[in-house]
Amino acid sequence: MKKALAIVGPTASGKTKLSIEISKLLDGEIISADSRQIYKNIPIATSHPAEEDLKSIKHYFINELELNEYFSAGQFGKKGRSIVKEIFSKNKTPLIIGGSGLYVRSLIDGFFEDEIESKHIREELYKELEIHGEDHLYDELEKTDPETFSKIPKRKIRRVIRALEIYLASGKKLSEFHNTNIDVEFETIQIALMHDRKDLYNSINERVDEMIEAGLIDEIKSLKEKGYHYKTHNSLNTVGIKEVFKFFDGELDLETMISLIKQNTRRYAKRQLTWFRKDKRINWIEVNECNDVTKLAETALKIFNSGV
Repeated sequence: MKKALAIVGPTASGKTKLSIEISKLLDGEIISADSRQIYKNIPIATSHPAEEDLKSIKHYFINELELNEYFSAGQFGKKGRSIVKEIFSKNKTPLIIGGSGLYVRSLIDGFFEDEIESKHIREELYKELEIHGEDHLYDELEKTDPETFSKIPKRKIRRVIRALEIYLASGKKLSEFHNTNIDVEFETIQIALMHDRKDLYNSINERVDEMIEAGLIDEIKSLKEKGYHYKTHNSLNTVGIKEVFKFFDGELDLETMISLIKQNTRRYAKRQLTWFRKDKRINWIEVNECNDVTKLAETALKIFNSGV
């Protein structure tokens, strides 16, 4: 069975630099498993790879969609598996790079309903419940997934919200998950970089400072002037973007905004670590001050070639 390499882990852990180094050694192409890098007009906010790297190595799922387009983990998995086959057909190695755990799982395994969770979507559905009432959500479920709708009795609104959450997060109906086997025709070796918590948080703080210096505020200002907002566009409802909108809305001063981006990014990294540590297939490579990217790449390739 052919092998793909996945480099996963929390934000600011060094995935991008490592992926570029390994791609050169393996003659690889990169699939970005990041739920926000696929969108246009937010390269600073989503830490796109450098332009020279995008030109020298083929990347997928970066800068492809408009901000008002919907894209789910289920869509990513289906399209991503097709791209993996395409990369193999060129005798190249697919590298799956990213910190969106649900996206990675969707691509390499498919996923099951109990693994799909979106706090943001759930909160939005409860807001709809408060504003429009139960009948509105029952009607929405009947339109999107009539089979599931027919099995949920009245006054079981939590089950309705859960079914809608699954559909909106994955692009797949709850009824379609039952008795479904996803055929994944390749093996994936997963690698993650393990940092001391303090070092990772320092890297996050430094990255945020670099984003500010690179023009993050102007990037979001341009979107606001065009009528975009994180409250109306789910693609923008993410750490590092919504705080800047709050700054423009007068909810935060500059210093508090930057501090909150750092704090919320650290919290996000903690959630990412919790997700990936549950997957016992991941090979964790310890990082310290002596490990430069070349040595890390060599270690990663040894793991990949051994097929652990």
